Formats: sequence, structure tokens, C-alpha cells
Amino acid sequence: MKIVAIGRNYADHIAELKNEVPEEPVIFFKPDTAILRNNEPFYYPEYSQDIHHEVELILRICREGKNIDPKFAGKYYDAIGLGIDFTARDLQAKAKAKGLPWTLAKGFNGSAPVSEFLPLSEFPDLNNINFRLDVNGVTKQQGNSGMMLHKFDTIIAYISRFITLKTGDIIFTGTPAGVGPVQLGDRLEGYVEAKKLLDFEIK
Repeated sequence: MKIVAIGRNYADHIAELKNEVPEEPVIFFKPDTAILRNNEPFYYPEYSQDIHHEVELILRICREGKNIDPKFAGKYYDAIGLGIDFTARDLQAKAKAKGLPWTLAKGFNGSAPVSEFLPLSEFPDLNNINFRLDVNGVTKQQGNSGMMLHKFDTIIAYISRFITLKTGDIIFTGTPAGVGPVQLGDRLEGYVEAKKLLDFEIK
């Protein structure tokens, strides 16, 4: 099982970080050791002082595929959930300044809390899914799948040109604006529409 993540997929998030708008999806990985399930707490690592939350809709791959035609991409994922792409912003900035990969900033242990998955049948319109992240009861991020620069099927087709997707893989589809730091004691609650899917603490 692997986690494939999409960066810079919401224009407002690109603007807040002062990045360039990419012509194609930006791809990076998180290892399976990054996953946190069942609302387990996130333990703040000692090697960073600037961990940011990035809430994202996530897709569950349900069959193996490569070189997938976009018009058939919908057959390769069967459920949607919510994930947090925790990012060690200080480690990322250090790597970027040297022109180096920022794998450690994205892939450290526990950096990918994921929720339960909801079947696609629960979503009447995949291009109109609302989601949000509350920190200590205050909404910090909110987005809608219709705001994505690259839609679900486009993402699946693009990844599969280079990387074979396998059953159980998870796709992080990008984060909207509002990313920010987390602190010890924070409580994070994530919602897809009105359903709470994430609820855990920073320790």
C-alpha cells in the first residue's frame, strides 16, 4: 500500500504560499508508516518546530491500473475519506532553499492521519463535496472538490501514466487555503459535508 499525494491543487492555497500554478499535477509520496488511523493522537516530533495542518479529501483505490484513460478512471476508486497532510514547514523550507527533495518534511512518522472511507454512493456529485477542518472548535480550512485544479479522474489518470495504482492505495487530492501550525494540546476535527470523520489531539 502506498500514499500518493497531490500538491498545489487549489488556487487559493497556491496563492497563500506564493507558489507558481503548475501545468500538471504535482506528485509526492508518503510512506505507509505515515498513516494514523482510528483518530489516534498525533505526537509532535522533536525534529520540527513548525508542523502545519493540510486537510484533504482522499480516495481509496479499488483495483490495479496503469495508463488509465480519464473516462474510465472512476472505476478505479470506490470511496472517499478525509486526511491530514502534516507538513514540517521548517524542514521543507530548509530543503527547498538548497534545491533538495522535501521527503522528510512530508513523509515523517504519523504525518498522514486518515479517516474511515465513505462509499461513492453517498456523494451525488463528486465535483461538489464540501469539507473542512476545525482546530479547537474554530474553522481553519474549508474547501469544495469543485475548486480543485485537477479533478479526481484527471488525478487518477495522470498518476497511472507513471505509477501503477494498486488496490488499497490512498490518494491525497490537495488542500485548500488556511493551512497553519498546530500546537501541543490542539484538537483537530475534520468534516466531509456534515459528517465528522476526524477527531484527534496533538500531544
